[in-house]
Amino acid sequence: MRTAWLTAAITAAAMLVAPAAVASNAGYAELVRRAGPSVVTVLVEEQPESAGQRAVERASADTPTLDMRAFMRRMLSGPSGINAAPGDATSALGSGFILREDGLIITSRHVIEGARAVRVKLADGREIPARVIGADATTDIALLGVNAGRLPALRLGSSDTISVGDPVIAIGNPFGLGQSVTAGILSARGRSLDEDPYIDFLQTDAAINLGNSGGPLLSSSGAVIGIATAILSPSGGSVGLGFAIPAETVASVVSEIESHGRVDRGYLGIEVQAMTPALARALLGRAAPAGTLITAVMPQGPAAGTLMVGDVLLSIGSAPITSENLGRVAARLTPGTIAEASVVRDGVERPIALTIGQLPDPPADPRQSGGRDTWVPNLELGVADSTLEIRQALKAPDEIGGLIVTQLRPDGAGALAGLKIGDLITHAGSKHLDDVADLAMVSKPSPSLPLLLRVIRKGAPSFVAVTGNAEP
Repeated sequence: MRTAWLTAAITAAAMLVAPAAVASNAGYAELVRRAGPSVVTVLVEEQPESAGQRAVERASADTPTLDMRAFMRRMLSGPSGINAAPGDATSALGSGFILREDGLIITSRHVIEGARAVRVKLADGREIPARVIGADATTDIALLGVNAGRLPALRLGSSDTISVGDPVIAIGNPFGLGQSVTAGILSARGRSLDEDPYIDFLQTDAAINLGNSGGPLLSSSGAVIGIATAILSPSGGSVGLGFAIPAETVASVVSEIESHGRVDRGYLGIEVQAMTPALARALLGRAAPAGTLITAVMPQGPAAGTLMVGDVLLSIGSAPITSENLGRVAARLTPGTIAEASVVRDGVERPIALTIGQLPDPPADPRQSGGRDTWVPNLELGVADSTLEIRQALKAPDEIGGLIVTQLRPDGAGALAGLKIGDLITHAGSKHLDDVADLAMVSKPSPSLPLLLRVIRKGAPSFVAVTGNAEP
């Protein structure tokens, strides 16, 4: 990621309105009065969720998880889409802020991802259609454009100008209640989250909730120092652990999208683990850990044939490498270039020339993957095509194709055989199922002519004989 040197280019062209500094003992009323008109609500009409993903969600609805990463919630609220009919488009909302008076607006990418239509609601109550100028999946930043005349804009500052313990405020639209302001301090900087290894997040205890995503985190001087993007919460609500993308990262992404339409980042295609004293003694011949241990090299990745499993990657260019900073260091490299690296292989340190690849976008949102379901009359069940994302959610990533069960008639042949919504059917007899048409015209099974189905449930395959009768 590029850093603060790009901020000047953006602010010079912006003609921004900067809220005046406010003394902490005087409260934030004047700051909010100046900054509030620049904060917007982003209204999204979402694409309908696929039948396959609805089935996955129903199948896993009662499955508890203690994985802390499951508590990391991207803050997208959908208050008006709760009662939508299956397959219908739903609406959702997030926050954003005006960066330039000509209508350039910043929000979070996950707010507008998969949107059928996007509108922006201004502080004065106007609702205006918005166009998506560009988005960056890696940093979760999106740029919108509106035509609404001259608008009040915020100043994009630098997170380096404030210290841990300094006051900050967040402005957004939590839970769709309307514009709200919360205050706190900068709790920490340089936080790394498992879901976003390429960003050094700012941490704040200013209350951030569903719907705040994309809204600004402001210093007491009125400068935007970050974008609210995530919370860590066992309950789904604020517990004082909010995270924001630093302004320096925002400045870099805005400049790259406006100049090139996208943000290019480096990628090596390796997996690593942290070094320990025991690993350091075994691999480096010393107790002090250094570098990061390579545990996998993607067969088609840019490092294939150059790096090996078991190598200890010590440095890239002049940057020492650890398992924590590898993603951020690699992302700052230019795809298509060669970078000098240092590795320890078989106990010997040696230089290696690394070819830098292009960081791929994250997987598509499985809510929009797949399609509508098809009713199979002779089995009295509905099925939909599966996708890789759906099969991963069903713990069957190595399967190819297959159909997911989306509906079951309670007394139908499929239900009587023990099938459940969310099951993945891969074979009917010896025939592999690649499309719903492969199953839609099967003959009606009977006790004398049962239909044998291969089914995967919670990652485990088994065979089911469908006879049309209740199974003992």
